[in-house]
Amino acid sequence: MTQLVLPLETRSASGRADFIVVPANERAVAFLDSYPDWPAPAVVLYGPPACGKSHLAAVWAQKAAAKIIDAADLERGIPDGPLVVENVAAGVAEAPLFALLERGTPLLLTAQVPPGEWPQTFALSLPDLVSRARALLAFALWAPDDALLMGLAVKLFADRQLAVPENVVAHMIRSLERSPEAIRDFVARADAAALAAKRPINTNFINDLIGFPGS
Repeated sequence: MTQLVLPLETRSASGRADFIVVPANERAVAFLDSYPDWPAPAVVLYGPPACGKSHLAAVWAQKAAAKIIDAADLERGIPDGPLVVENVAAGVAEAPLFALLERGTPLLLTAQVPPGEWPQTFALSLPDLVSRARALLAFALWAPDDALLMGLAVKLFADRQLAVPENVVAHMIRSLERSPEAIRDFVARADAAALAAKRPINTNFINDLIGFPGS
């Protein structure tokens, strides 16, 4: 297991929730931060659910003044200007997607698999789209592992001068969405709630805050 890189950076997202940069997403974040100085107009963010694709796409959309649509809605028409197309998957409307790639305006797409695998995974039939998909610039966002999420949670509690036992942190990690954003938001809630209730942050407190039945 590689050593965790700490401290982890907290990045403001211009009016949205802070996006926490971790090794699992730092290459993608660095590239999106370089906008508008992109070497190509289109880029793909890919990775499993809850890895931060939509959050990071929303951060870029704000920076680029881009509209956000779902890939399932491409047949309804393509807005002008910079665009985010979410959830490219099997059944995507191929002709509109190809037209979008051809027009050359800034474009960010999200998917669960890399674009090089789209022709087989999504059974693409349009030859020109197959070629374009295989040539797209893409960045992987990986779901953080337990060690990274633990390190992040411990640091966030420490930033608030809170010493929370490791077993309590581990229980919290198992009970929440596996993303840095969810961990960050919950730590902030726990800090405020513990202060208001004058309670220690322990397993029972975590269960109460999450709302587990019988907690």
